[in-house]
Amino acid sequence: MKDKNNTNIGKDAVTIISSGVVVEGKLSSNGNVRIDGSVNGDITANGNLTIGNQGEVTGEVHAQIITIGGKISGTINAHEKIILESTSFVKGDIITKILVVEEGAVFEGKSSMSNTAKLPNPVPPIKKEDEK
Repeated sequence: MKDKNNTNIGKDAVTIISSGVVVEGKLSSNGNVRIDGSVNGDITANGNLTIGNQGEVTGEVHAQIITIGGKISGTINAHEKIILESTSFVKGDIITKILVVEEGAVFEGKSSMSNTAKLPNPVPPIKKEDEK
């Protein structure tokens, strides 16, 4: 008997929004997503997200690794890495661990890069002799 609540369903699948296709609303996927058309709404992918050279997205985006060759307007949040290809145009804030920006890419917004690894405990300050 199959488990209807299995979170691995569609994990290896790739959803493709072809050129000429317009999606209005939220898009969610357990696997990878490629956008060559237009999406007006938020995108959440448990896999990777690729926005092709002709792709356009307006909305908030969440995925593991995000590669952008087209246009995106909105907040971009990648768990691992964001790649802005030379043909990309990004207007919005970026949150990721690793950011790769190719020559020619256009980026208007703020970027925040952090690693989830904990920093070592700070060394306590040294007190001056007269502060004892």
